[in-house]
Amino acid sequence: MPTAIIADDERLMRDQLRMRLGEVWPELEIVGEAKNGDEAVELVRQLKPDLTFLDIRMPGTNGMEAARQIGNQSNIVFVTAYDQYAVEAFERGAVDYVLKPPEQERLQVTVERLKERLGQPKALVNDSVTQMLSQLAEKMAAPKPAYLQWIQASIGQDLRMIPVEDILFFRSDEKYTCVQTDKFEALIRKPVRDLAEELDPALFWQIHRATLVNVNAIEGVTRDLRGRHLVMIKGKSDKLEVSRSFLHLFKQM
Repeated sequence: MPTAIIADDERLMRDQLRMRLGEVWPELEIVGEAKNGDEAVELVRQLKPDLTFLDIRMPGTNGMEAARQIGNQSNIVFVTAYDQYAVEAFERGAVDYVLKPPEQERLQVTVERLKERLGQPKALVNDSVTQMLSQLAEKMAAPKPAYLQWIQASIGQDLRMIPVEDILFFRSDEKYTCVQTDKFEALIRKPVRDLAEELDPALFWQIHRATLVNVNAIEGVTRDLRGRHLVMIKGKSDKLEVSRSFLHLFKQM
């Protein structure tokens, strides 16, 4: 029975990947989970899994560095929201590269590649990685899709299509992302870091790991007694914290 570990700093993403893998590869045994690259490297050393599913952006040691340390101890699959790392992923020897959120059909392709690789001699494995790298380069050269224009969100038992320009901000917790408009609040399961890749960066600024704000909804920026910078929203009492790494966005205001 093949074994694997999952490394992602978000528990929801680990749970989702575990569930999807169970659907497409029920024989695969998930023997451990890690919240960062250091834990992933240690789990590989201890458990010697056949496969390691790695997020790229994690606190501390990131996925790329963890893959370098893991080397040939385990077959690597990167599962991440950021396709700009794809070429480097294959240069690190990854078997495959799956964009979040992992869809069942795409994971099925990955599983077939993994099964094939586990049964191949090393020379054939290297050939297959080279071929995938060539195909990926062609894909990355293709035009990027347009930015999201609508968000499908839940309000109670109902689903609503919300134009993105009507959304004041997105704010995530461990399970859901709140979609706040001027008139109502709705929920979606897509994390902020995925939304940041799909929304027009000229319209939505990421001001915190868990927050995206509509530029047109910003009334101003203030500081609290603790010295934190807070974004004030037009017509709302909400104040959204700005991380230090995003303060540069407000220098032009």
